[in-house]
Amino acid sequence: MGSFSIWHWLIVLAVVLLLFGRGKIPELMGDVAKGIKSFKKGMSDEESEPQTAERRTLDNRPNETVSRDANTEKTPG
Repeated sequence: MGSFSIWHWLIVLAVVLLLFGRGKIPELMGDVAKGIKSFKKGMSDEESEPQTAERRTLDNRPNETVSRDANTEKTPG
């Protein structure tokens, strides 16, 4: 009583086919595949993003050259 028999699965399959039709199921599976691909692409983009963010931070740093203000320089004498 706890498990489904083959007849139960056949009835469920028949109901699904009646509700969605034969042409709609492959279309739904295609949409699911596109969603999975999009999810994987988003995950790989997220993993590579910290490297590019770090690179942007390094590129946007001000130059580390020391500039001296004329008023703060000490003149000898």
